[in-house]
Amino acid sequence: MLVGLAAGIVLGILAHLTLHGNPFLDGVVRYVTDPIGKIFLRLLFVLVVPLIVSALSLGVAGLGDMSRLGRIGLKTLAYTIVVSSIAVLIGVALVNLVRPGEGLPPELKERLLSRPAAALPSAPTSGNTGMDFVVALVPSNAIKAMAEGDMLAVMVFSLLLGVGLTLTRTDAARRFEDVLQGLYDVVMRLLGLVIQVAPIAVACLLFTLTANLGWEILIQLGAYVLVVVTALAIQQFVVYSISVAWLGGMNPVHFFRSIREAMLTAFSTASSNATLPTSLYVAEEHLRLPRHVSRFVLTIGSTANQNGTALFEGVTVLFLAQFYGVDLSIAQQLTVVFICILGGIGTAGVPAGSIPVVIMILGMVGVPAEGIGMILGVDRFLDMCRTTLNVTGDLAAAVVVSRGETLEPEAL
Repeated sequence: MLVGLAAGIVLGILAHLTLHGNPFLDGVVRYVTDPIGKIFLRLLFVLVVPLIVSALSLGVAGLGDMSRLGRIGLKTLAYTIVVSSIAVLIGVALVNLVRPGEGLPPELKERLLSRPAAALPSAPTSGNTGMDFVVALVPSNAIKAMAEGDMLAVMVFSLLLGVGLTLTRTDAARRFEDVLQGLYDVVMRLLGLVIQVAPIAVACLLFTLTANLGWEILIQLGAYVLVVVTALAIQQFVVYSISVAWLGGMNPVHFFRSIREAMLTAFSTASSNATLPTSLYVAEEHLRLPRHVSRFVLTIGSTANQNGTALFEGVTVLFLAQFYGVDLSIAQQLTVVFICILGGIGTAGVPAGSIPVVIMILGMVGVPAEGIGMILGVDRFLDMCRTTLNVTGDLAAAVVVSRGETLEPEAL
């Protein structure tokens, strides 16, 4: 994967510098590298729903009793809220210190803001907030939720299925549990086959990205990108190292060495959901975490523990506020922090899933939503970075929650 990653970046940059706008390069991207990358992503995505249903249901059923479910759930929720809050506060502090939105040249503003409006995602409607959001978590039709990719609703259904398996102590229920275990085993086997072609797919994904983007936009928006990446790095290597060592009782060096496969998959796919199969694999095979804990925490975390997404949303909103000269008070910035924490819980774990949430927050604090057009040029790269943080955070949470949930602490 590392070789594919490096090859895709280097060849993509060279192609952008020498063949940008050339029909040959456009043909290579359109008919070769882009389809291969998309097929790889689809192979990962097609495994997500059966994996969530089987892994989360088995994870809850494996707890054995509802008291363990409540304990693990509360530990996961508390850890997620605290660590997400730290992530957003780091981002807000850095963006206020560096103030990247005040240094962009006027010609860059005009060119970026002239991007077609059709490229912008639509903002969520008011019906998807407050109690409507809570009600929508419970699906009226589980099959429809799976077909529409409503991951939160699928997770709620899977949780209910696991609770039902825990409470129903019959032979038929145990046979159904065996069926779910078989489904899980098959999905993990298919994952192994997909991972075998990952180096080629990763090279194609990165070639498509760099051949189209190049380095120009990254240089022009360097201050903004630097703030985001620096904040992500602090959260990744400082906050998570402390939490893993202090709360999880694990050597951070061992932790990062064990999860590097999941980090690379997250970086190349920019999707927590697509990385979920790999995360479950490294949690069980490399970190040796209890299966019932890792399945529960990681499947929930792929959507509900988006520390990198929350951090990115906070930095982006304040950056665009600086860009448009909108002075946000401390109270307004704290409101942004709170909304970003909630947004990190409810954001879809797919590429660019946080963009609609950013648009919603911009409208709430009085910043022109069309400013998101400036972010789209560099969002793919930043999405890859924050997804890596999201996945690392899920695995760190699994390590922390696993402590005390096993009779074999040496396995950690």
